[in-house]
Amino acid sequence: MKEQYITITGIKHYYGIISFEIGRKITCVKEPDNYYDQEAIRCQVKHIGTVGYVANSTYTVAVGTKSAGRIAHKVKKKFKVQVMFVAGNYVICKVVDGLKEKKEHEPLPEKEGRQSLI
Repeated sequence: MKEQYITITGIKHYYGIISFEIGRKITCVKEPDNYYDQEAIRCQVKHIGTVGYVANSTYTVAVGTKSAGRIAHKVKKKFKVQVMFVAGNYVICKVVDGLKEKKEHEPLPEKEGRQSLI
């Protein structure tokens, strides 16, 4: 599957840029019951806690990355990302663990008494 990138935003509301270093792994957790955004994905670091959220607005999603709404169906409830770039109030990460397997479409079994169209 193609590499997937996300933008972490809202970092100024938590610990700021200090919690992000290139290569650090961050756990992301979907929050379908989030009051403000049902597509919200929380980003957290062990021993620190929440450090931001996956961007989900055209104003906060960096070019070349996926919004929370666009990545949600491609990842499990909990997944890991790795910090690749830090720029201003944005952190660009690559999804490194928790991508869903792409299912191959299997042909439907033929029912007895019906002929194949092929």
